[in-house]
Amino acid sequence: MRNKPALTDEDVKKMAAAAEAHALGNQWNVTVAIFDEGGHLLHLHRMDNVAPSTVEMAIGKGRTAVLGRRESKVYEDIVKQGRTAFLSAPLVAMVEGGVPIVVDGEVIGSIGVSGVKSEQDAAVARAGIGALGIS
Repeated sequence: MRNKPALTDEDVKKMAAAAEAHALGNQWNVTVAIFDEGGHLLHLHRMDNVAPSTVEMAIGKGRTAVLGRRESKVYEDIVKQGRTAFLSAPLVAMVEGGVPIVVDGEVIGSIGVSGVKSEQDAAVARAGIGALGIS
C-alpha cells in the first residue's frame, strides 16, 4: 500500500484566502472553487458583483483539471488545434482557469476560477496553490 498527500481543511483555507487576496489585489471579482483529488467540492466562494454563471464555470474548470490531471487550458488548446472531436470528452469546462494541485507528482486536488479573462482566472488559481509552498 502506498501513502500520498491529501489536502487538509487548513490547506483549503490558506489557498482560498491567497486566491481571493490575489483577485482583490488586482480588482478582479471572481468565483473560486477548490476540489479534492476525487473532484469533490471542498470550497466555493462567489465574490461580490460576479455573474452567477461563474459558479458553474469555476466548478467545471476545477473538476476538469483534477479529473484530467492537467490544467484545463490543455484541453482548450487541443480543441483550438482542430481536434474538435475532443468536445465529446466527458469534461465540463475545457477553457483556461482550472489548475491541478500537484505534490510529489501526485494530483491531490485543483482550483477552478471564473470571472475575469481566462489567463487571469488561472493566475488566481496559481496564487491560491502558491500558498501551500509547493512547486
